[in-house]
Amino acid sequence: MMGAGPVREPIVAGQFYEGQADALRRQIASCYTGARGPGRLPQVNPSGPRAIVGLVSPHAGYVFSGAIAAHGFSRVAQDGVPDAAVIIGPSHRSPVPALQTTGSWRTPLGDVPIHEQLAGAIAERLPRFHDGPDGFSSEHSIEVQVPFVQHLYGDSCAIVPIMVARQDAAESRQVGEAIAAAAVETDVLIIASTDMTHYEPAEMAMAQDKILISLMERMDAEGLLRTRPDISMCGRGPVAAMLIAGSALGATRAEMGAYGHSGEVIAGSGVVGYVSVVVSR
Repeated sequence: MMGAGPVREPIVAGQFYEGQADALRRQIASCYTGARGPGRLPQVNPSGPRAIVGLVSPHAGYVFSGAIAAHGFSRVAQDGVPDAAVIIGPSHRSPVPALQTTGSWRTPLGDVPIHEQLAGAIAERLPRFHDGPDGFSSEHSIEVQVPFVQHLYGDSCAIVPIMVARQDAAESRQVGEAIAAAAVETDVLIIASTDMTHYEPAEMAMAQDKILISLMERMDAEGLLRTRPDISMCGRGPVAAMLIAGSALGATRAEMGAYGHSGEVIAGSGVVGYVSVVVSR
């Protein structure tokens, strides 16, 4: 399933999250146990039902969004151990979509392997996607999810990183259908990385984000892509692709785990919104 290959080095360790292993473990623990988190450290249930197919998770610095992410990962821990986590993130800088089919990703918690069989099957269906760690050289949206996966599962849950670029209906459907077709025989958790409204007053951000979250809860991928394009959610494509794949893999319901914004941490005239949403069979 996995072998030696290229290593994608972290680019935001020490910035978005702690750069040393012990400090990072403490930081992730505080995301769970702090006032904005679920209130306790998760215990992975190895005999969980594995009903969760998808997860919407934020990708800001852990000080701001880690507690919201922890609500989602707490639910995931109770659900069992997937074979692989497919992590879909938006590109904030590169116009070229990317994935990685061999090797591993490195964080201060160690190296997590690529699920090569699954990644290869997805790549066959996404021929225009650049293959290799250099495709992610300037992007943080996927990296920020990886320590949370490692904190739960160590290196026992391999990953497949996918970075989308256009975030339109065609790309979202292509990515979602590719994941679903490739994962027929693999138990996957599909993590869609996104932040919500960017740099608007808190009241406006919460009102706008409620509109888009309701579409996620209805599992309306097309509605999410076309509704209120003025709302600055940065990962509509990843979430839409996850919803499309999740539906094809048997998911029938979505539930918000938690919502918050950066103004809960540092006061300011503009905030960034964060949400976790769990999509289940």
